[in-house]
Formats: sequence, structure tokens, C-alpha cells
Amino acid sequence: MSRRNIELVLLLVAAPVVALLFAMIAINEGQQVNVDSLSVPIGIFAAFVVAHLAVRKLAPGADPALLPLAFGLSGIGIAFITRIAPFTDAPNMAQGQVVWLFVGVACMIVVLALFRNLDKIANYKYTLMLVGILLLLSPMVPGLGQEIYGSRIWLHIGGFSFQPGEIAKIVIVLFMASYLAENRELLSVFTVRMGPFHLPDIRSLLPLLLMWGVAMVIVVFEKDLGSAMVFFFVFLLMLYVATGKKFYLVVGLGLITVGALAAYAAFGHVQVRVNTWLDPFSDAQNTGYQLCQALYSIADGDLFGVGLGNGLAGGTDAFNAIPVVESDFIFADIAEEIGLLGATGVLLLFLCFAIRGFLTAARAKSDVSSFVAVGLTGMIVLQAFIIVGGVTRLIPLTGLTLPFISQGGSSLLGSFIIVGFLLRAGDEATGVGTEMLNGTTSSLHSNSVLGRISLGKRLTNGMLLCSALFALLVANLTMIMVVQADSYQTMPGNNHTLAKEAKSERGTISTYDGIVLARSAMDDDGSYERIYPAGDLATHVVGYVSQQYGTSGIEASYNETLKGQESFASWTDVLNDMAGVGSAGNDVTLTINSKIQQATQDALAGNMGAAVVMDPKTGAILALASAPTYDAADFEQVIAQANSGTAETSLINRATGTLYAPGSTFKMVTLATAIEDDVASESTTFSSPGTITIGNASVSNFNKTSYGTQTLEQATWWSANTVYGQLGVQMGADKLVEGAERFGFNQDLDFPIVMYTSLMADPSEMTEWETAWAAAGEPVNPMNHESPAGPQATVLQMAMVGSAIANDGVEMKPYLVDGVYNANGQRGFTAQPEKLRTSISADTAKRVRNILKGVVKQGTGTAAQINGVEVAGKTGTAEKASSNDSWFVGMAPADNAGVVVAVVIEDGDEGVGTQKAHDILQTALEVQGLI
Repeated sequence: MSRRNIELVLLLVAAPVVALLFAMIAINEGQQVNVDSLSVPIGIFAAFVVAHLAVRKLAPGADPALLPLAFGLSGIGIAFITRIAPFTDAPNMAQGQVVWLFVGVACMIVVLALFRNLDKIANYKYTLMLVGILLLLSPMVPGLGQEIYGSRIWLHIGGFSFQPGEIAKIVIVLFMASYLAENRELLSVFTVRMGPFHLPDIRSLLPLLLMWGVAMVIVVFEKDLGSAMVFFFVFLLMLYVATGKKFYLVVGLGLITVGALAAYAAFGHVQVRVNTWLDPFSDAQNTGYQLCQALYSIADGDLFGVGLGNGLAGGTDAFNAIPVVESDFIFADIAEEIGLLGATGVLLLFLCFAIRGFLTAARAKSDVSSFVAVGLTGMIVLQAFIIVGGVTRLIPLTGLTLPFISQGGSSLLGSFIIVGFLLRAGDEATGVGTEMLNGTTSSLHSNSVLGRISLGKRLTNGMLLCSALFALLVANLTMIMVVQADSYQTMPGNNHTLAKEAKSERGTISTYDGIVLARSAMDDDGSYERIYPAGDLATHVVGYVSQQYGTSGIEASYNETLKGQESFASWTDVLNDMAGVGSAGNDVTLTINSKIQQATQDALAGNMGAAVVMDPKTGAILALASAPTYDAADFEQVIAQANSGTAETSLINRATGTLYAPGSTFKMVTLATAIEDDVASESTTFSSPGTITIGNASVSNFNKTSYGTQTLEQATWWSANTVYGQLGVQMGADKLVEGAERFGFNQDLDFPIVMYTSLMADPSEMTEWETAWAAAGEPVNPMNHESPAGPQATVLQMAMVGSAIANDGVEMKPYLVDGVYNANGQRGFTAQPEKLRTSISADTAKRVRNILKGVVKQGTGTAAQINGVEVAGKTGTAEKASSNDSWFVGMAPADNAGVVVAVVIEDGDEGVGTQKAHDILQTALEVQGLI
């Protein structure tokens, strides 16, 4: 079969693929697949048939695969631009791209008609050099040049914009091919000897230095990193093929490294590109926005894609779409919609183009035509690698277009002109068995330096390099779309995942007693909106779901469950998930009791602080509140205000996400540790002056009140710091910290909402004075050592301390979720109480409870008394520079507690925490039927 017949067959093979893409677009838009909906691919195919007839006439010996490859790539490009165009500011861009394709095909034919002998180009090489450089630098001319998206690479004349660099690069390649053909022997002979090495003289290095200088000018003045990289690396490739000297590659790579480092140090736009490449997510809403959105889209593509027309990269939702997706980022849309296999297929088309281009160079009859083929092939292939590598974060992103595929008349026109020159170079081929001409004469050079064997080896190395580059791209794509896909999709800021989730019904979140805290409601467009019908009830527990801000609270920790992808209640649920069958998510029931939760929030209202109510026997959280709070329906406004710093944030969950000095409530830990370790007993006596010197510094009681001589039990009733300071020194820092750790300090806790670790200092770093104050619950001297000052505790931690004492020394693991149910009401998960640790013995717990009863009966905690129920507890006042935090931790009924509460009121008056705890305990006991 002749070359032209093979070309025709390949065009016929590519046509159905292109037509199928347009058919899928028509189906997605609800159109019928007929001649009208397929008019664009039919018109494109007709243009290439005309091109095929012209090639048959003008270049019958040309490579048969180049034209079909151009047809396939440009057809794919126009199909995706057609799909994207309706959602952009230029809905007619697809028609414009088709027009440019026709113009490009016409220019390709003109090239074939006008340039019958590429060797004649050598006669005009310096003219070509001058024209090329002028075109390349023309956007710098004031009044003509235009900067778009940060790069000054456009000429704007009237209403017409054009990138002269696309043509300039072709012209410069023609010059370089002519120059290298004439001077390759000079450039190949190294005359300078340095030790055992032969090096080129300065004249041989001048072309390399000149091209490096031009590339740096492009970076500095046009801010066009992509064109500079393509320009320099294409020259480097041509220089290697012409001379075979790897020294030039080493010097060239060294120059580009020096230039890159200098540009990074000197220019902000270079720094932005590099920093965005290193970590686009650090500024995901600004400089990293395009790249982050591209990665999210690519990760969604999986093996087969989401389907043409179903991707978010170029869709209707501007919040998810990638800006300028039709140009720089079109490959991201391709990967998302036709998947890893489709995207890899596109890359393989470019690799095939590289192979056919290098084969054309291998068959060329002269140096000039061979170097033209190498340079123009390298331009297409390197440009494709650089833009795809940037979009997939393999290398820093540059502002290039994907040849044949991206929207843009200049790029498409340049690509087809390149195909025209490659076809001409291939048509001049003389066969493998014939020696080459140097391009400056018509005589045959039997002693040519650049023989077929030498050329073949260098071109083989070039093809291997291209194969390695595209293998890197495919490997990187596989990492993003298969290996790392889950991690990208579950990123808190991945608005693509959240947008898709908006199309599915999340399960409800309810309290233990059936009050719905969060549910999904269908909007008119078929998407689901999250509704929070209980207002501000338990908002810090429930959290939120937002396309802009991600997820938090139970909405975050039980995200997969609420989507119906975990905690399956039946085999049907499992099979539906494996098959990708959409169904309503699972419902989550919390341990929270709405009445206790409301009473807790009412108690905190008007203050800053937090409270936790626990069942000490099971670990179930009955209420968890933080003040100030917010209405869940207004969370986006609250987040925006918090980010702007215009309001005191109510987003902070002070119950688990803030560390406080626990004040005298920590004396429960000190007391339990002293009794457990036989350091002291209830009846051990201490002197309790208003102020005492310990470790060469003072320790004082609240208001410096003196209590005379007291037993440890009495000192606990009246919360005497001077007694506990002495007790702390007596037991020592090691025992004090060890006792705190038995209650959970310095221990991470697996909890479904944000949970800070409560802290104690390293005992080896604690001074005697610090140990004394730590035993009294006050962290002091924080700058004295590397470990944090202690104690510092969350409100939940102090509730756990109280629960351990109430539950005979056994600390149960706190939990918030009681059960999970599927859409049919079948239970898929039931919480089981779980022992976390034994903090103290049952005997010690009982003795401590007896002492804590006295605190409420006759000590500092009388405000916590409840008629008919014995309450045990401990007050606390965490002293600060200008105010105090008021604490209370209590349990009731004291000897068989069903409820433990911990409360802190920031900047509260003395005893206010105790009064708030009383109100919460009263309601909790009533709800549980204990009073």
C-alpha cells in the first residue's frame, strides 16, 4: 500500500473517534445524533480530506501518519472546546476554533506549495534569524504588546489579538537548521585542550550563549516561562543531533539552571510559579486556585472518566470550573471526562507524533531538512510535555497551550504550519541507503560528517528521551488518578467533591431523643442543600458541610457514613456501594440529649466558656456546648467574619479545642494521686498561711486568705493553694505528672470532633515552685523549659477526671455517636461502652468522693447543692493577670453518679461556674429521672 493510501486509511480510522466525541456531547445536551449534530466533525474531516489530496499531489513521499495524527489531536481539541464553550465568556469560541483549523490546514497546504526545497532556506538564514527574534520580542513594543494572564506575549491590533511567538519559534527553527547545517563540522571539532579533556573554543559556544540570552530576555520582559523553555531546549536538541556532543547538553543544562536560579531570586512572577508548584494548597483560593482545581478534576477522572459533559473543570458551576480551562488547562478537563485511559491515549498520540517526526528526520535527504524536522518535532513534543507536566504538577506550571488541542488561533495555526514543514521534509527523503547532503550544495558528500548511522543513533536517543518524558507523564497521571485519588478527593478544600456530594442525599444527624439537628433538602435543580432545623443546638458537635469551606464536626468525621459509603446495615447497601448505585446516606444518632444540651447552652448564654455533661458509667456525652455559639444556618457568614477578623469567632469549640488552666479543679487529680500513692491521707495536717515561700518564690491562697492549720480534707473544702503547694512538693514532680497522666493528661484521645491534648510539663524540667503551683492547678513559668507549662486542660478532660472518680476509678472512653441507621431504618452500627483506663483504685475514688461531698456541703461549692440529691464536686478559680476563669466539676448522685458535669466561664466572677453547673445538673438529673 502506498504512503498516501496508508494516510487515507488512518484518516478513516481516526474519523469515528472524533465523531464519537461529538456524538457524546450531543447526547449529553439532549440532542439527537444526526447529520446536523455531527456537522462539525464532518466539516473537519472534509478539510483533512482536502489536505490529504493536496499532500498526495504536492508531497507524495511524505510521512503517512503525521496528517492523521494532526486530525485526531485537533478533532479531540475542538470536541472539548465545543463542550466547554457554552460555559465561558466566549460561547462562540468553538466556531472560531473551527475557522482557525480551516485557516491552519490552508496554511499547511501553502507551505507545501511554496517550499519545494528546504535547502534553499539556508540562503536566507540570517534574515530568518532577524525576523524570528523581532517577532519573538515584538510584544515588548509599547502600544502593540499586551499582557494577558501575567504574560506579555500578545500583539493587539484593533480588535485582533495574536501571539507572534508561535510563528517566531518556527522561523527561528528554520534559521537554526540552516546555521547548524552550515557549521556542524566547526561545532563538532573541539580544539581547546584542558588536561585530558577537549573543549570547544568560545566561537563554538556563542550560538548556545546567544540562545540562552534570548530565552532569559523572554523570561524577564515577557514573563513567558513556557516559550523560553521550549525555545532553549529545542535549540539544545538540535545542537546535539547536529554535533553528537553531549558536552553541549551539560553546558546547556548548566546555563538553564543558573538562569532559573537567577530568575527565581530576582523576579516575583517566577517565585509565584515555583512556590505554587511546590505547594498549591497553601494559597488555594488565590495563586494556587487554577492548579488546585485542575488536580481535583484530574483525580476525579479515575480509569474511564466521569463522561464527556459531566466534568466540573469546564462546567456550569463557576466556583468549580477552572479559569481559562479551554486554553492552558484543557488537559485537566480531558483527564476528568475521559479518564486515565483517554488522557493516556492523547499523550500516546503526541508520542507517536514525536516518533514519526524523528523518522522523518532520519529519512531526510539533507542536513537542513533533517534539522528542520528535529526542531519542529521537538517544539510540538516539548511544548506538550511542559504544559501537561505543569497541569499535573510534575513540573512548575507555565503559560503554554497544548498543541492542536488548546483553544487559540495562533497556536493552532503554528501547529499546522509545523505539520506542513514536516511533510515537506519527509517528501524530500532519499532512503536509508543514501548518504546525506549538507544543504549548501547539490553535490553528494560521501564523506559527510553526519552520516546515516550517526544520525540514526542521535535520533534514537531523542526518541528514547521523548518516550521517557511521556512515561513520566503517564506515571504521574496514574499517581494522581489512581494512587492518590482518594487523598485528593477527601481534602477539606476539595469543592469538586462537595459539589458532587450536593447531588446526593446525606443522612440526618439527630439527638438521642429524636431531635433532627441536620438533614438534606432537595432544591429545584435536583441538588441537595444541608438544613439545620434546630438552629444553634449542638452546632459545635454537628459542624457544617460547605463547598467553599469543607466540613467540620460530625459532618466531617462521619462524612463517609452520612454519604452511605460506610457503616452498612445490609448486604444490599454493600452491593449498591460497590456498583456505584446512588442511594440516600446513613442517619447518625448522637448520644446528645436535646433537653440537657439546651439547658447547658442556656447556662452558658451571654458568657464565653464551655461545658460537658457525661454519663460516667458509659462515657456517653449527654451535652457538649461552647459559648459563644452560632446558628448553623449562618455558618458561612460566621466563617467569613472570623476570617476577616471583624468579630469574635464563635467557631471555636471551647469544650475540646481550647486549653485552660484548670485551677483548683485539678486538685482532684493531686488529691487522688496523693491518696493512691500513700503520700498523704484525708487527716494529714498542713499549715495554711495566706502566702508561703516555696522554691524561693511565693504561693498564695485566693485573696491571700489564711486558714491556719488544716487537714487535707478541710484544705480541699476551702481550696487552699498553700496546702496543695506543700503537698505537691512532698509528692514530687514525677508522681504529680504520673498521676495526671493516669487521668489522661499528655495522652491523645481518639474523638470524632477536634480534641486538644491536655498537657503536663516534663517533670525533669519542673522547678519546686512550679511543682507547687501545678499541684494547685496553675501552670506557671512557661518560658523556663522546652515542655509546656502544666496543667493545661480541655473542659472534656476535666469531665473525664470527674467521671473516673465518680465511676470507682474507671475512666470510660467518651463517645458522641450512639448508632447509625440506613435509609430503611436498619441499624448498621451500635456504640458499645469501652473502658479507656483505670485511673485510681475504687477505694481511692470513694475516699476522694467523700471529700468532694464536703466541698458542696460546707466548702466553696455550696451553690451546687440540689434538694434531694447529694452532689460532690470541686470548684476552681484559674487566676489570670486581669481576671479569672471560674470552674466547677461535679457529679450526682455522689455515690452512684449518673451525671458528671464540667464547666468553665472565662473571665467569670467567683462562683459563677458553680452556679452554672448547678443549673445543668438539675436539668440532667430531671431528664434521667434521678430527682
